[in-house]
Order: sequence, then structure tokens, then C-alpha cells
Amino acid sequence: MPDTHRILIADDNAANRELLEAYLAAVDCEVETAVDGQDTLDKVASFAPDLILLDVMMPKLSGFEVCRKIKDNPETARVMILMVTALAELGDIERAVQAGTDDFLSKPVNKIELLQRVRNMLKLKGTADELERLRAYIREMEDQAKPAARPATEAN
Repeated sequence: MPDTHRILIADDNAANRELLEAYLAAVDCEVETAVDGQDTLDKVASFAPDLILLDVMMPKLSGFEVCRKIKDNPETARVMILMVTALAELGDIERAVQAGTDDFLSKPVNKIELLQRVRNMLKLKGTADELERLRAYIREMEDQAKPAARPATEAN
């Protein structure tokens, strides 16, 4: 498990990014920011976050599109996504869930609620990562326990 979690804040509004970054000062984490949908995907590739705080309404690609691309990619599917948006209609929540978001938080963001959700999501991510490591270890042990293939003997 990493010493420090990595959180990516994806929002096209600088004030929102700064506010979320200030709130996250209470969490032991490394923070990176992205300014639009494409920048978010680029940062996911280079920064490898554990969690993304993802705005929905962004230039280039919407948060829904970004979420879908991340969750559809086997290499990034386990990244946790918390959609943080001013959109709060039931249809928006349904679209977020269909896109694959792990949780949904409406703006204006309540600091205590945000921090609790972030901490819970990071715990869940850590547990999921540990489970995957254990599965890989078990597969490795099973592979080692299989008898070696015997060479074919020639019949006279």
C-alpha cells in the first residue's frame, strides 16, 4: 500500500480546485489538479491517482465521458471516482452511476462530508488493492504447486 494516497482534483474552475485542495490538506495525500476532461485523462496516466474528485461540466470531455473512459480501461478501472458537481437532478445522478462513478457529491461542498467520503473511499481502495495483491499471490502459489509437465518418453 502506498505511503501517501494520490488524489486528482479535476475541475475547470480555479476557485473550486483551490477550495478542494485546501480541504484535502486535512488528509495525508499527494494532490494533483486537472483543468478539463482531456487533461484529467492525461493526469490519470501520468499521476496514477487512487481517487479522482471529478467535476461533471468541463471543457473538451464531460466528467461523464471521463468517468466512462477511466472505468472502461482495465488499467484504470480500479481508480475511485467521486463526482463533485453542481448538477443535482435525479437524471444527473443516474448518468453518473451509469458512467461508473463510485460516489456523488453536490456543490457547494461541505468540508466535513467531503473529507469523510474521501477517507472512506481511500480505505475502500486500499482494501480492494490488498485483495487484488492476495489474489495474485494465491494464483502464483497455485501455479508453483502444479506438477511440472513431464517430458514425453519415447517408445521402442
